[in-house]
Amino acid sequence: MQDDPLWKLRHALAGVALALLASLLTAALAGRWLGDAFGGDYGLRLGIYLALLAYVVVGAVLLFTRVAQHETRALSVGRALRWFVSLWLWPALLLAGRRDQTPPRA
Repeated sequence: MQDDPLWKLRHALAGVALALLASLLTAALAGRWLGDAFGGDYGLRLGIYLALLAYVVVGAVLLFTRVAQHETRALSVGRALRWFVSLWLWPALLLAGRRDQTPPRA
């Protein structure tokens, strides 16, 4: 079992799964709230929800592929919360990571 690649990624998989579940509920609430704020109907609320959901799923895939191999500590409430926040802020995190990789100019 220790040689299984998924076993090595179990902490990251659990973290991203819990964060996606919480993000699904958050996107639904935000879609309803924003749809109502813009005076829209069910179609607008659904569109906002689907856009937010797509945004979070793309973020989950990108973050998981970049940081999963480094996630070795056991899942805790704080780490799950970090995954959740990271799913919503993933563009900023990727830009910050990209800046760190650029070589300094001579």
